[in-house]
Amino acid sequence: MRTLKLAEVSGYSVQQIRQLESLRVIPAATRLPNGYRCFSSLHLSALLAYRELASAVGPVLARDVMSKVQHLPLIESAALISGLGYSLEEERRQVVAAKTVLTSIRKETETEIAVAERGSSARESMTITELSQALGVPPSTLRFWEKEGLVSPDRVEARSQTARVYRATAIRDARITAALRAGGYRIPEVVEAIGALHDLGDASRSLAALDERLEAVARRTLALFRAGSVLADLVDPGHR
Repeated sequence: MRTLKLAEVSGYSVQQIRQLESLRVIPAATRLPNGYRCFSSLHLSALLAYRELASAVGPVLARDVMSKVQHLPLIESAALISGLGYSLEEERRQVVAAKTVLTSIRKETETEIAVAERGSSARESMTITELSQALGVPPSTLRFWEKEGLVSPDRVEARSQTARVYRATAIRDARITAALRAGGYRIPEVVEAIGALHDLGDASRSLAALDERLEAVARRTLALFRAGSVLADLVDPGHR
């Protein structure tokens, strides 16, 4: 088929098709004696696979993968494709872990509120060393979170110096920050989540965001599966 027809059935513009061909995202077109490009059903499949792959891993990585799998040895191409699925699964596991932690923290927050309502003044506290060890992050990370307004420890005088003391709210905020950062959230997003906790008194908004993230990962994974069959044909065309 000619370029205009391929554009019509694929949903790409003629210019996009030529650009993707020049980037080796799709195989090179056959040239007719008059110099016009001639495309086949494989080119259409490659364009549709690229669209799905871009949805799964982003257009930059998708272009890189599509151009490489057509030229790398079979073993390397297969490893490259399988790595995409592994990355998505790792992202899913991180989000699930973050959700588990936040659910636990919400229960703890509800307990704290109940204790406060009973008039109890008892509060857990930790030093920066104790909290860093509990979270598995270096003290410098806690100081950075404090600078970004995510965690607010108290300051007390100790041996002629000012030391940080993390009480219940600061410990909770540090744990939520650690969980969201492990789930791939950027600092501004974590700031919003911490703000929601302070405003609402629970982690419901953060949990809803994590559910949305899980659904997005699931849709990206399905997009990767839809691209997979065409990628396999590009890697091993003789097996069709």
